Amino acid sequence: MLRDGRARDAAGSFVIEGPRLLAAALAQRAPLDAVFVAADASGAIREVVEQSAQSGVRVEWLSPGVAERLGSTVAPQGVFALVKRDKQRATDAFAAADFVVIADRVNDPGNAGTLWRSAAAAGADAYLLGRGSVDAYNPKLVRATAGACFSVPVIDDVDVADALERCGARGLVRVGAVVTGGATATPDAVDLSGPVVVVLGHEARGLSSDLPLDVTVTIPMAAGTESLNLAMAGTVLCFEVARQRRAAGRGPA
Repeated sequence: MLRDGRARDAAGSFVIEGPRLLAAALAQRAPLDAVFVAADASGAIREVVEQSAQSGVRVEWLSPGVAERLGSTVAPQGVFALVKRDKQRATDAFAAADFVVIADRVNDPGNAGTLWRSAAAAGADAYLLGRGSVDAYNPKLVRATAGACFSVPVIDDVDVADALERCGARGLVRVGAVVTGGATATPDAVDLSGPVVVVLGHEARGLSSDLPLDVTVTIPMAAGTESLNLAMAGTVLCFEVARQRRAAGRGPA
C-alpha cells in the first residue's frame, strides 16, 4: 500500500509513516484501522503508540528488521498506521464549502501536499485534486501535508471543469492562477472575502484552457523572476483569501 495506489484503492485505506503524522491523526480523530510498530521503537514512538491503544486502535509489533524493509523514507521512522478513507466526509465538506482549493493536473507530490497544507492553514474547507494529478494518498504527498490531510478533506480524480461549474452554481467566485496576464492584475485587486474557489494548474503547462473561471490573477514579482513554485504561488493566494476574510470579519483573528 505504500508503493501501489491500486492496493490503496482496493483497501479503501492509506498508510502514514512516523510518529508526527500518527499524532496528528489521533488529534484529528482520523479513522485509524491499525498501527504497526518496530520492535526497537524509541520512547517517543512508544508514547504515541500507547495513545493509539488507549483510543481503541489495534497495535501490532513488527519483528526486527521488518520496519526497515517496509519504510518509504531514507531513515525509517519505526511506526506505520492504516487510515481509512472517508469519502462521504469529503463529499459533504465540498458540498457545503465556501473556500475551496483545486489542483488541476498537479504532478509533483511535494507540491500537491504542500498546497494541501497551505490550504488548511489558510482556512479552506475542501481540497480537490483534478484528474491527471498525483494520487492524493501517495506517501510523499501525505508526508508533505504535515497532518493537514486529516483536517481538510480531499476529493481526488476530480473533473475540474465539472467541480467549477458546481462551485459557480453555488455562488463561489472561481479564481484561476496564471503566470502572466491575469485579467484583474493582482490578487489583492479581486474581492476574495466571500465564497471562493482558487485553482492552480500543472507545474509547466498551467491551467487547462477550457475551465469555467470568473477571473484569472497573476502574482506580481520582481523583474527577472520568471515564476513562483506552484505550491508557493498557491500559498500566496490562499493567504490573500485568508487576509481578506479576516478584514471582512469572516476568518480567524
